[in-house]
Amino acid sequence: MLSPLVEADLSRVEAVFTDVDGTLTTRGKLTSATLRAIEWLNAHHVKVVLVSGRPAGWGEAWVRQWPVAGAIMENGALHFAWRGERLVKAYAQGAKQRARDRVALQAHVQAALSHVKGARLSADSIYTEVDLAIDYAEDVQLGPGAASALEAFLGKRGVSAVRSSVHVNCWLGRFDKLSAVRRFTRLEWKKTVRPDERRFAYVGDSFNDAPMFSAFPLSIGVANVRDVLDQLSDKPCFVTRAREGKGFGEVADAIMRARRRAS
Repeated sequence: MLSPLVEADLSRVEAVFTDVDGTLTTRGKLTSATLRAIEWLNAHHVKVVLVSGRPAGWGEAWVRQWPVAGAIMENGALHFAWRGERLVKAYAQGAKQRARDRVALQAHVQAALSHVKGARLSADSIYTEVDLAIDYAEDVQLGPGAASALEAFLGKRGVSAVRSSVHVNCWLGRFDKLSAVRRFTRLEWKKTVRPDERRFAYVGDSFNDAPMFSAFPLSIGVANVRDVLDQLSDKPCFVTRAREGKGFGEVADAIMRARRRAS
């Protein structure tokens, strides 16, 4: 049973880590209301860090143009962060390892595309550096059964494969959203994510958010997380009333109200 967001103690939140697709976006688009929520948090010194399966290039554009402190991309393969006025880029793996894994991953994913009828790389996979994504619910509609078949096929081949709300993200390497957030906070803020962490909140909606849901006491699902709740290995602690971007707006409002009460 998920607790309503109103029961969360958000008074000490210093930063919000958030998924993008289906969490910030609404029907695939970022609305002005959601962007205002991010701006509001930033203006009140609550940092926002994007945590997405989308390609590295998307992350660089987002960080340069949105009022955010950083972006963790390709399910944890790399991150962007502001160090003063300088934007830095850091990888989870070294260059030689990335090159070897990329070649092997392409072979595994090609086999998966042949195995599941109608499966194809996402349109934005051409822009990835480390992982690859198979489209099941963005430009094609294969359904959850096909996504599960892709995850199972790739998993048997030693590939990490987990779906977001639109893609099955695939990679080789021991990283995910959680390990990347821990690395980001350590490298960029010189802080450690503690088991009882109350300084950081996480907002998400799908399967690749499960590691974050399990690790953060202030893990929040926007309401559309209920669509996959029975299939999640780890569930969020709290849930919003509204779906997608409006749900993220609820989180921003709740943080601001909690901070005002605490001051």
